[in-house]
Amino acid sequence: MATDGKLLARARERIAEKKAANAAALGKREAEVYAAVPEIRRIDAALRALVREVLDVAANRRVDAAAALADVENKSLNLCAARTEALVAHGFPADYLDEIFACPRCRDTGYLANGESCACLKAMYEEERAKELSSLLQMGEESFADFNLNYYTGEARACMDLTFAAAKEYAVRFDGDSPNLLFQGGTGLGKTFLSGCIAKVVLAKGCSVVYETAQEAFGAFEEQKFSRDAETYAAASEKVKRILSCELLILDDLGTELTTNFTQSALYHIINSRLTANRKTVISTNLSDEELAARYTPQIVSRIAGEFDTLLFMGRDIRAIRREQRYN
Repeated sequence: MATDGKLLARARERIAEKKAANAAALGKREAEVYAAVPEIRRIDAALRALVREVLDVAANRRVDAAAALADVENKSLNLCAARTEALVAHGFPADYLDEIFACPRCRDTGYLANGESCACLKAMYEEERAKELSSLLQMGEESFADFNLNYYTGEARACMDLTFAAAKEYAVRFDGDSPNLLFQGGTGLGKTFLSGCIAKVVLAKGCSVVYETAQEAFGAFEEQKFSRDAETYAAASEKVKRILSCELLILDDLGTELTTNFTQSALYHIINSRLTANRKTVISTNLSDEELAARYTPQIVSRIAGEFDTLLFMGRDIRAIRREQRYN
């Protein structure tokens, strides 16, 4: 999965592309106006000369700087008024040659005057996250409609009918009152697929969704705490922030990570922080209740047991079934 730093870089690149496109559009407007009204080309040249005059006054620390700058300002106002008058007189809007911005708040830089990220950059970052999530979970055309219950038979089919219906209902009705879910069952039974289906529907609602494997999530916490590289630390901190603050976190493959005191602490922090903030989490694991109790602290197990609704996955590994079907 692309790092948060790379996703942010992609968002910045998209803003830069918009800025370049707007600059090109303004250039075409200028060419159009200059061809129709040569007087405006002369006015713009005079305005550029005034900029050089201001720089000259500042560089040479002229004794009469205040008077000189006031004179420049007066000339600029007169030239701008003449420019606007000429535009309107020849049928152009008064602001036809003003700079074009996709986002006037940040002037297509992605950042506000106080250094904070602009809403436009945040929105593009979220779009890049959504794309990455879709790619990671292979959610192109996949949906609940593609979940094939025919891979399950007997008792497993009855169980999976209920699990599928519950997961679909969860996605459709997702909101602040939704429960947390624990997807529990063996390998290859569709846990990640159904997680992706939920993510796709919840994303379409405009909610923020983060998908991380347990190993990746705990790795981000470790890098945030121990990394001495500024860029690595910043990227890890951003990922940790998103893990804790997103509206829906999908924590996949819990139990495949190397379990240490640190990963236990990170898992407890994730679960407890999100429960306290009433943010929803879907955890998938291959571990049974007994294996969860043996691997994790009583505090973690207690919160999962008390705060998560369990959806069981039963049956045979779908990948194995598909292999058998190919060779039969």
